[in-house]
Amino acid sequence: MINTEKFFEFIKKSPSQYHVTEEIKNALLEKGFTEISERDTRAFSDGGKHFVIRDSSIIAFSGSSRDSGFMICASHNDSPTFKVKNTRGEKYASLAVEPYGGLIYYSWLDRPLSIAGRVGVEADSGAEMKLVNIDRDIAVIPSVAIHMNRTVNDGVKLNPAKDMLPIIALGGSCTLADIIAEHLEINPDEVISHDLYLYLREEPRIIGNNGELILSPRLDDLSSVFASTEAFISAKPKGVNVLAVFDNEEVGSSTKQGAASTFLHDTLLRIAGSEEKYLEMLTDSFLVSADNAHAAHPNHPELSDPDNSPLLDGGVVIKYNANQKYTTDARSDAIFRTVCKRAGVKVQTYTNRADLPGGSTLGQIAGTKVSVPAVDIGIAQLAMHSSNETMALKDLDSMYQALLEFYSTKIHNEGKSIKII
Repeated sequence: MINTEKFFEFIKKSPSQYHVTEEIKNALLEKGFTEISERDTRAFSDGGKHFVIRDSSIIAFSGSSRDSGFMICASHNDSPTFKVKNTRGEKYASLAVEPYGGLIYYSWLDRPLSIAGRVGVEADSGAEMKLVNIDRDIAVIPSVAIHMNRTVNDGVKLNPAKDMLPIIALGGSCTLADIIAEHLEINPDEVISHDLYLYLREEPRIIGNNGELILSPRLDDLSSVFASTEAFISAKPKGVNVLAVFDNEEVGSSTKQGAASTFLHDTLLRIAGSEEKYLEMLTDSFLVSADNAHAAHPNHPELSDPDNSPLLDGGVVIKYNANQKYTTDARSDAIFRTVCKRAGVKVQTYTNRADLPGGSTLGQIAGTKVSVPAVDIGIAQLAMHSSNETMALKDLDSMYQALLEFYSTKIHNEGKSIKII
């Protein structure tokens, strides 16, 4: 059974993608994994328990490459939010922000907000990157009163350059550099650069008459990240288990550390030790792309496909798309359903309503770099890309149990026949 309190603590300690990677790193170190550099080519193929970080993404691996392939689970550590640019204003000190990913603007109004990310500061060697979490209620984006916008309940279009500017102080003397410097206990002129984001200060909580629901920020995709990390750490590999957590999925993955980069390919090649061995191992490899799925909305069932709309507390969701926005096909579905059956986990299917195209996931992108059978899965949730999202408590454990079984399995492809060992 997955530890819900531990999951909530993970969410609270992970206000940005940089903090997510740091939390995964700490969890791996506690379990005897060692961090290696991409320069340490030989260490990748020694059969040990290692992880490697490229910027804000992390890949961990364990197990022997002698007679099996890679069992890979990939998820993402970023969430839709606002990136902070600078401070402005005279009567009010406000933050100039820019949308990151496809977020629901109105869900950020009138909420306690703060700032987290990383900053570059001066150092004797030149520069140093430091994590920042201004761990207090520092900002709010105020909505316009109904008295000043009588048609607000008829629908309103919010402009991020005008309507979504958080206020952080009265008077215009407060600057972003001042806030960072105070937090890091340095001088403001030592701050060189920053990648900072807003985050919702509301904590994850259990709700519902019977305590069956989770309401929390960043469930997409930190629920998959947490479940896959816990499963990866707990499993005993039969081949080479790989945990991949990528940044920038919400903005297309086309970065040096995203799923469209060479990061996964480079890592797997080094684990194999040679191009020939790498290609051999790919024939018996499998990729799980773990990113959440849309549950049927209780107030708008018409928005879902009537025959393929998952429900909260319905088990792990396998996602299909005719245009391959999701990587699932009949072969990969058969493999993963077999894994779930062995784990005793319920499975449900998601497809978009035919006239309402949905998003894509990193599985499709990663598959163009590492050519292996792949399945897209997720936990059913409501209000995806809101500042606060909802899912079922039991579905988190179902995801963990399914991935624990996956990481305790190896696959051997023999033409039309698939051995799931």
